[in-house]
Amino acid sequence: MTDAKWLLRVAGVALGLLLSASGIAQQPQPAQKTPKATARSADKAGALTFQAGIEPRAVDILKAASARLAAARTMAFTAVVSYESPSRLGPPLVYSTKSQVTLQRPDKLKVVTPGDGPPSEFYYDGKTMMALAPAENLVAIADAPPTIDAALQKAYDTAAIYFPFTDVIVTDPYKDIAAGLKTAFYIGQSDIVGNTTTDMVAYVTGDVFVQAWIGTQDKLPRRIYAVYLNDRTRLRHVLELSNWELDVTVPATAFVSASASSAARIAFEPPEATGGPAMKPPPKYAPIKPAKPAKPATPAKSQ
Repeated sequence: MTDAKWLLRVAGVALGLLLSASGIAQQPQPAQKTPKATARSADKAGALTFQAGIEPRAVDILKAASARLAAARTMAFTAVVSYESPSRLGPPLVYSTKSQVTLQRPDKLKVVTPGDGPPSEFYYDGKTMMALAPAENLVAIADAPPTIDAALQKAYDTAAIYFPFTDVIVTDPYKDIAAGLKTAFYIGQSDIVGNTTTDMVAYVTGDVFVQAWIGTQDKLPRRIYAVYLNDRTRLRHVLELSNWELDVTVPATAFVSASASSAARIAFEPPEATGGPAMKPPPKYAPIKPAKPAKPATPAKSQ
């Protein structure tokens, strides 16, 4: 959808709501029935005219955001992620977590997650990584590789520790996007998200559809909406990023925990399944293959 069409559509919805609220909306007219054959032809024509591609404007915005994040020697922000989980009733339930993130490149990271759910803390200092459960007074400690990127990978591989904002704090965020980039386009601007003007872009990388709101002036991401295309339920993940601080002085004590020394040691390994919601990437399903079209019936031969 072009910028103009998108803006007109939003304006039309807003006008309709305004007229309804003021009581002066016109009575709805009977909808004219469209012949099924005509509707199918129109749908087919619309599908044929859409060509997925990669718009340079969208790519430039993603590259600018990546460059701004990669250039920061230190970084602090608040991350609130809301993710859907299946319910017994059918429609998904929504869970949220909040994390305070501090990092110093190339080898220091702290993630404090007070809730919802059990509070947790993660510390990495270039030599060791530590996961702390303050409520239970338990701590798991393991040797770690010398970079944030490698430490994040090892934390996931060995203990199923996953942060939904990982793509924001890696060394080169755009490199991970570009590796599987299939579609990218510019949507328009928003003055709502993050209390600032943002550029909205959408893209498909690998098996993930993403819509991102990126600050027009500061190039910092404010909201990231993701749907995993290989997830049959198409559950949604929304990451809100705020309270950005880049290249500020971070004390060395920020990456150590005073309470860890008195906590009981446990193994650095995946936690036992509890049946509750978990912050982890959705399972990788095999892509659903489209059904093969039926072969046309062979016309009967004339006698």
